[in-house]
Amino acid sequence: MRLYRVIELAVTFGLLASVCSPTGPAAAGGRDSAGQEFMVTAGHTSQPIGHYDFCRRYARECSVRSSAIARVQLTPQLWSELVNVNASVNLAIEPATDQEVYGVPEYWAYPTTRGDCEDLVLLKRRDLIEMGWPVGALLITVVRQRNGEGHAVLTVTTDRGDFILDSLQPVVRLWNETDYQYVKRQSQFNSGQWVAIDDARTTLVGSLTQ
Repeated sequence: MRLYRVIELAVTFGLLASVCSPTGPAAAGGRDSAGQEFMVTAGHTSQPIGHYDFCRRYARECSVRSSAIARVQLTPQLWSELVNVNASVNLAIEPATDQEVYGVPEYWAYPTTRGDCEDLVLLKRRDLIEMGWPVGALLITVVRQRNGEGHAVLTVTTDRGDFILDSLQPVVRLWNETDYQYVKRQSQFNSGQWVAIDDARTTLVGSLTQ
């Protein structure tokens, strides 16, 4: 593996290796983003090491291609599905670190009874896909919390904006109504690739170095 790839993975690992603390703070709403309900992306970026390993084990899930941006037309029924999936998974899965569950610092997998934030994101994503939601609209997303720790959430792209399903929040909110600093997410066109997020909002966590 080339040196730059090792460094790239190490930086990403550092962001997500200690995330998803069960006692971590939830994102508070009310942050204004000048009405930007839709995230702006800024080109390809590094894939989190946990997702890289996950893709080696679940290759089919990381090879889905979409030719157009998927924005779900949000109806009351679909909104109810989002809220129910977020709440049910949060209640069903006991928060636990990868070290506690798998004995390693970072391991992305579908949880059964316990898991960390990435595991809950994977389960919510799978549940929504099984309900008929398009893969390209369900994007694993890496953020920083107000305390600077990394965290993972699920971004759902709709015609009403980009909504966030969060293991630390029972409420489904627009991305710009959270206090997270958005770093990167899966590409809408390729489930195995990632893109940087141009989060130009004034936040409480300071600037990020990619």
